[in-house]
Amino acid sequence: MSEALLYEKLSGSRVRCSICQWRCVIGPGKFGVCRVRRNDGGVLNVLNYAQASSVAVDPIEKKPLFHFFPGSLALSLGTWGCNFHCKHCQNWQISCIEQPAEMTDESHRMPPEGAVRLAKQRNCGGITWTYNEPSIWFEYTLDSAKLAKKEGLYTGYVTNGYLTPEAMDTIGPYLDAWRVDIKGFCDALYRDLAKIYRWRGILDVTKRAQQKWGMHVEVITNVVPTMNDDDEQLHGIASWIKGELGELTPWHVTRFYPHHNLMHLPPTPIITLEKAYDVGKKTGLRFVYLGNVPGHGAENTVCYSCNKIVIERFGYDVRVIGVSGSKCNFCGAELNIKAVGWSRQVSASVEGHHD
Repeated sequence: MSEALLYEKLSGSRVRCSICQWRCVIGPGKFGVCRVRRNDGGVLNVLNYAQASSVAVDPIEKKPLFHFFPGSLALSLGTWGCNFHCKHCQNWQISCIEQPAEMTDESHRMPPEGAVRLAKQRNCGGITWTYNEPSIWFEYTLDSAKLAKKEGLYTGYVTNGYLTPEAMDTIGPYLDAWRVDIKGFCDALYRDLAKIYRWRGILDVTKRAQQKWGMHVEVITNVVPTMNDDDEQLHGIASWIKGELGELTPWHVTRFYPHHNLMHLPPTPIITLEKAYDVGKKTGLRFVYLGNVPGHGAENTVCYSCNKIVIERFGYDVRVIGVSGSKCNFCGAELNIKAVGWSRQVSASVEGHHD
């Protein structure tokens, strides 16, 4: 247990947390929405500092990040709890906790120094905080990111994007990648799917990550049948990415599989994902990818200028064949790719939870 970093003390021993956009006002002895921040007599304490529920060495493509150190391995860490309540959560066993005691039985103690040491031992290019929402253990990810940067490792958040601007500005100097979910593009979708009522702040903070802090940004939309697969929402997401983040920003449209409280829905039809792909391309996005469909041609990175495959993928098998720096090696077009060159010197573990 450690004291939270960003919070305000209020009257009556209440506190206001400033890590995520819920900005929970918490009474004495009570918890925030995330269930891992508790008001102990007017002091906001974090109960899951360095408590890892999931530790794995993953291909960076699993996040998915396709234009960020492609072919590298990332030490991937998750904890307990979440500030969203998504009906389709793939990792509900670690995100949907009611009592802090649930964190203790199967937790791994992973201090920042241990995480950095393990990443280097396993020949990882860097560390990503993933599997559940990284801001849940913000103080830990901040301490770890500072140390990782000193040791020459990259850092990345796999996030729902609900960080506050002040939290973003605190971790911004130490975070290299922001892989963000944009689940839909209307109030009703976010209310129904995730119980979130003020979702547009996600867009603002994502722009802040890219434009103020220079983070590499990739966007993912898990396309759920009957919920966010309509043309209006898909076009809204694609248009926002192009207009606010730029046409070279990757958009991953991924296949939904039944999980948690949406077991009654079928997997996303491939034709629906291909429709989303077409929406993105017609909107002007240069890089749209299909996810959770191994072997589909839309896994590959194709240069928009010369139409040659520059990165070939089959699931997590990656072959970089036509990239020089951030550009196409065949025609010189800018591809918005960060730091090709990490080789896989150990076999990638796909154990543990999926992103």
